[in-house]
Amino acid sequence: MGDSSEPPFKKPRFQSVEQTTFKLEAAPTPNVPERAPRLCPYLDTINRQYLDFDFEKLCSVSLTRINVYACLVCGKYFQGRGTNTHAYTHSVAEAHHVYLNLHTLKFYCLPDNYEIIDSSLDDIKYVLNPTFTSEHIKNLDSSTKLSRAIDGSLYTPGIVGLNNIKANDYCNVVLQALSHVAPLRNYFLREENYSKVKRPPGDSSYLLVQRFGELMRKLWNPRNFKAHVSPHEMLQAVVLWSKKTFQFIQQGDPIDFLSWFLNALHKALNGSKKPHSSIIYKSFLGSMKIFTRKIPPIEMDEKQKRSLMMTSEYQEVQTESNFLYLTCDLPPPPLFTDEFKENIIPQVNLYQLLTKFNGQSEKEYKTYKENFLKRFEITRLPPYLILYIKRFTKNTFFVEKNPTIVNFPVKNVDFGEFLSADIKNQHKNTIYDLIANIVHDGEPSKGTYRVHILQKSTGQWYEMQDLHVTDILPQMITLTEAYIQIYELRTT
Repeated sequence: MGDSSEPPFKKPRFQSVEQTTFKLEAAPTPNVPERAPRLCPYLDTINRQYLDFDFEKLCSVSLTRINVYACLVCGKYFQGRGTNTHAYTHSVAEAHHVYLNLHTLKFYCLPDNYEIIDSSLDDIKYVLNPTFTSEHIKNLDSSTKLSRAIDGSLYTPGIVGLNNIKANDYCNVVLQALSHVAPLRNYFLREENYSKVKRPPGDSSYLLVQRFGELMRKLWNPRNFKAHVSPHEMLQAVVLWSKKTFQFIQQGDPIDFLSWFLNALHKALNGSKKPHSSIIYKSFLGSMKIFTRKIPPIEMDEKQKRSLMMTSEYQEVQTESNFLYLTCDLPPPPLFTDEFKENIIPQVNLYQLLTKFNGQSEKEYKTYKENFLKRFEITRLPPYLILYIKRFTKNTFFVEKNPTIVNFPVKNVDFGEFLSADIKNQHKNTIYDLIANIVHDGEPSKGTYRVHILQKSTGQWYEMQDLHVTDILPQMITLTEAYIQIYELRTT
């Protein structure tokens, strides 16, 4: 009781600390954030359901891309954070106080203008910029773990819907299919794989590479706030770099888009004509020999034809050609059906279509003044083989669709059957399994597209049509009007 020692927190000393702190914090200059980060009393106003960061990072008022902040209360983008900027005005007018700089990934409280450092905001940073470790990527095709979105719904990373802005389902199905080509996906999941690619001055096609990488990371993000992704930024880059050939406001053809997109990515990654010059060629590039010979005009008699066939112009010419996909021709559907066959849909076996590439079968090709016979011999099979089943024929007046159903197995397709003995000996493996199947439904001009995707970890097939994702039996896949297929070479 009579202890005269000082209490541990002596009043004068406490006051002096407070005064010192006050001097350090005195009157910060306007529009300059303070050095010491503060805890923010407004963190509970953040609404994660409004945050997806899928749209172009530009100010919703001034449309500038410089110094853009996301309001974490309503999800809109605004420029700046100093006095009289759009973000500052929004914070005062709407009493929305928490903002994220979309470039530096730093959080700020407005209008007070100080930086917030709080580990509870890390999930927001991860949604904006998901990152993947090598270990994580290695386990993607064996993990069966489900993720939970903010609304409580469960989803499987990689099996998520893509938003259809207006008429971009033809792009969505291609992007979904490519996101399950393992080497391509693994390459784009880590930005460091392509961040050092140098393009010539003034060439910004590298933006296409960046946007595709961002989309891949969003599709495979295990911590997404929503169970779907909007490909808005990716498609903006597509519209820009295809010079508006491909739009998201009008329907296009997936094979045209796929062909352009693979070549554009290859060039943007500084790919050359060499087979291993980019991840695109490493994954999809095969090669073939093409044998071409000219056919004499029909109106000539046999003697004239024979003499023409002896000339060098009519000798068979052999050329080497690379391919990123193989075009399979459907037999023409029957012109007439009797009363008993009117409901029967013509069918053809996939192996029948592939005989085109056995080096023996000849196919006639016509130009406006000359006719040719061509045969194709595959000389190198790629790790991932894309088949394009040609369903549409265009003439002067309209586009016609061939409804023939192609019967194909989803596993154990042996392409070795179409290789010559010498070529087959050069291939250790020739058996492929289907991993993606793009389907066209409806009329040629106003149909829709959907895609079937194999989830490798469970062996389950899923059907994806824009935002709709449902599981499907493999037997049902073979009954659809297949349009583009991706097969994976089995190496074990």
